[in-house]
Amino acid sequence: MSVIVLGLLVAGLVSYAIGIWRAKVLARKSEAKLHSRPGYFGGYLAAWVTLPALFATLIWSVAERPVLQSFVSASLPETVQSLSPAEQSLIIGRINAVTRGVARLSDADLEVLNRVRYGFAPIAEAQRVLQERGVILGSAPEAYMITAAYDQVRNEILSRRAMAGLAAVLAFGGFVYAFSRMTARLRARNAVETVVLGGLIGASTIAILTTVGIVFSMLFEAIHFFSFVPPLEFFLGTVWDPRFSASGAVGATEGQFGLLPLFWGTLFISAVAMFVAVPVGLMSAIYMSEYASRPVRTVAKPLLEILAGIPTIVYGLFALITFGPFLRDAGGAIGLNISANSVLTAGIVMGVMIIPFVSSLSDDIINAVPQSLRDGSYGLGATQSETIKRVVFPAALPGIVGAILLAVSRAIGETMIVVLAAGIAANLTINPMEPVTTITVKIVSQLTGDLEFNSPQTLVAFALGLTLFTITLGLNIYALYVVRKYREQYE
Repeated sequence: MSVIVLGLLVAGLVSYAIGIWRAKVLARKSEAKLHSRPGYFGGYLAAWVTLPALFATLIWSVAERPVLQSFVSASLPETVQSLSPAEQSLIIGRINAVTRGVARLSDADLEVLNRVRYGFAPIAEAQRVLQERGVILGSAPEAYMITAAYDQVRNEILSRRAMAGLAAVLAFGGFVYAFSRMTARLRARNAVETVVLGGLIGASTIAILTTVGIVFSMLFEAIHFFSFVPPLEFFLGTVWDPRFSASGAVGATEGQFGLLPLFWGTLFISAVAMFVAVPVGLMSAIYMSEYASRPVRTVAKPLLEILAGIPTIVYGLFALITFGPFLRDAGGAIGLNISANSVLTAGIVMGVMIIPFVSSLSDDIINAVPQSLRDGSYGLGATQSETIKRVVFPAALPGIVGAILLAVSRAIGETMIVVLAAGIAANLTINPMEPVTTITVKIVSQLTGDLEFNSPQTLVAFALGLTLFTITLGLNIYALYVVRKYREQYE
């Protein structure tokens, strides 16, 4: 498919150049003036060459695998088709593994498989070829598996050739149609702008549908979880101990699924992080926008924003190896029992990570306040600090509050720092020197490993994800509400 798309893009570029050339020829030969600029004529021709073929290729590639899989299922022996869906799925998985191996074979090797397929050679010959070519299958495949894999490879080859042929026909047909309609009065600009508008609407629709898909994918699994565990027990429970069933029984509800320890840990660590990030970030923004000279601002602002580019795993390792032990030793020196994995360790390091989010957004918001307000305050005799406190800061306050709420959403969704700096113990405590954990950490832990999605111990991750999504969505909506309600527009 990638070759087809690349070919269509090259054809589109060539068509664009041909369209511009055609428009210039029409401008010389026709007495009427061109309705659109030559570039729109090129875009019109390129759109007809590429878009129909791209859409057809996309639809074909989406439908190809299910159709080929249906052919494989229909070709299986009756003894296999009479098995349960789970057993058939395992067999089809093995056939797909053989197919991936067969696709790498040479023509001579395929000829060997073809003889096995029609019974002219023993199955051991095909197994030998697959093993010699490094196809790892665990155990020797049966004859019908090799036959199905061979047929599937051939069908895939035919499908790709047919897809390439269809794309070529559509591209050539689009070129002929668009080229034949090119006249001086062709409204090429209107057509191109309609295509661009459709692309923008499509991009917006994809973003919306992605959000809707995320919500519904979590919602359905969360509803499945609440069929095992009562919602009140989940939302109001104070103990988190989702023990997995030792027997592996489906639907076993061993353990307790109290959300409050995780919810409290999330809020506790986020609060400590914001106590670090908000003052430092806000003061940094005020200094860089109001006090710093241009050379200092040119150097300080990029250096501060480097913190946002450091991966969170690096912050977590820093907290685990350096800051956590330092905090423990410093607390021990003054008689405090501070755990190396604690709320303070995770919160402070996370706050350092969030400083650029607060400072950069606040700096941009403060700089957006009109200079005329500052000049008016200075004209009334106010000092620079009084101007900042009584004029600039109140004017920028809605945007600053929105920036802080967005930073809170970032803190709530953090995982790696919490795993390495605060531990994984679900602890309901108000002592910041003890370890706790968060919702995101438990989502990862509940979905880690080779697990089946039919027990509450695994499905609880979706309930936790839906809860976290609701919290962050509420914060984002409230941030937008604050910005819109208190926003001041200036002439």
